[in-house]
Amino acid sequence: MRVDNLDQALSETLHQEVQEEAYCINLLEERVVAEIEGRVPRRSIGDFFRRMLAPSRGVRIGQLATVGLTAIVFLTLGMFLAGRLTPSHRAVLTPVVAKGVNGQNQVLFVMPAPGAHSVSVVGNFNGWEATPLTDKNGDGIWTASIPLPDGRYEYAFVVDGKWWGQDPLADGYVHSFGEYNSVRYVGQVGGGA
Repeated sequence: MRVDNLDQALSETLHQEVQEEAYCINLLEERVVAEIEGRVPRRSIGDFFRRMLAPSRGVRIGQLATVGLTAIVFLTLGMFLAGRLTPSHRAVLTPVVAKGVNGQNQVLFVMPAPGAHSVSVVGNFNGWEATPLTDKNGDGIWTASIPLPDGRYEYAFVVDGKWWGQDPLADGYVHSFGEYNSVRYVGQVGGGA
């Protein structure tokens, strides 16, 4: 064989092998598509939780909008109903004042102090001397009824020897001598009780 014949034989053989392999490669895409076309991916319970915990951006925005709208609705509803369902704080915390003998007012001082051993009230109406309150039924609500004429009074409670100047039933508060005192108006003075 000559070199020319050898080259030609070699070229023909390689050409034939390339044609056979090209046929396999050309049909490869169609065969893969045909094989996986009928398959449906299975979704597990884990996929469900992954989608819920790490949703797509669009789903997250929808979830945030729903939560925000729900919060706005409940806050608005709560503010609307708050004044209608509960009595005003003034109706609940109005001091008790009754007309007594000689035109004086009987003012009821009330101090909730569960577990306290002694509670008293001091003020400018008693020369800042302690007037004891009593807890008649042991429920921790200490009371005293004191006759007072119309006027403005500063006072504080002393619970187990400690100053307690901010009475929730007070008409106001003043800060004097480093402590808070409650203020109560009795009668027509100041528009209080």
